[in-house]
Amino acid sequence: MSPAAQYEALLAWCRGKGRLSVAFSGGADSSLLIRAASEALGENALALTARAAMLARREAEDAVRFAQDCGIKHEWVELDVAAVPHFFENPRDRCYHCKMAIMSALLARAEACDRLPLCEGSNLDDLGDVRPGRRAIEELGVASPFLDLGIGKAEIHAIARLLALPSADKPSFACLASRVPYDTPITIAMLRQIDEAEDALLALGFAQRRVRHHGSIARIELPEADMPHALAHAKAIESALQDLGFAYVCLDLGGFVTGKLNRS
Repeated sequence: MSPAAQYEALLAWCRGKGRLSVAFSGGADSSLLIRAASEALGENALALTARAAMLARREAEDAVRFAQDCGIKHEWVELDVAAVPHFFENPRDRCYHCKMAIMSALLARAEACDRLPLCEGSNLDDLGDVRPGRRAIEELGVASPFLDLGIGKAEIHAIARLLALPSADKPSFACLASRVPYDTPITIAMLRQIDEAEDALLALGFAQRRVRHHGSIARIELPEADMPHALAHAKAIESALQDLGFAYVCLDLGGFVTGKLNRS
């Protein structure tokens, strides 16, 4: 099916709901969803973003801009991570508890605004990784239109390019807590340090990047194609991250891999 046909199918899916809220993170998947929801349903569509410590500042800014460009009503839903069970303990199923808390809060807001159902941006490629949060989505009955329509990550980017969306070539991005190895306690200060470190790498020209937090060590994951650039600017990278409090800065020779910490 062509990107145009897939987008028409997504519009039809949205129209079939009559009213709809979208769990909007600012990423490529949910950006396409709010564009479709806005086009299909107009004022009957609502974008909802959870404001919490694990959301990168830059992602929050992107979410505001994109929602404004789409003309969709956008609301923030505040979430205190201290109220998320086991968040700071960081067990292997932390994502389940986080997703349960976030989606429950968004569902409550969607219901209060008479904009149910709530949908989110999981796609076919997400099913191939360890995703404890997926169980929370299913338990709460949150809709996943890309899964319903058999759409994967490559197709989402192809549709976004067809629509000339600014998110078309946006790299994937996970919550900041995913940078901390399981069973290592998380602090708010650690999340801020990771956020600032990844912003520093972006300023140095690295669009796709992860800074894994190993206490005093920052382990940087970059696509293989970016490694020569990283080595050429090693001193600048080291200086920037040491200024943020890391004693040691290393480059992961295995490169960027989504969900790499799930291997541990």
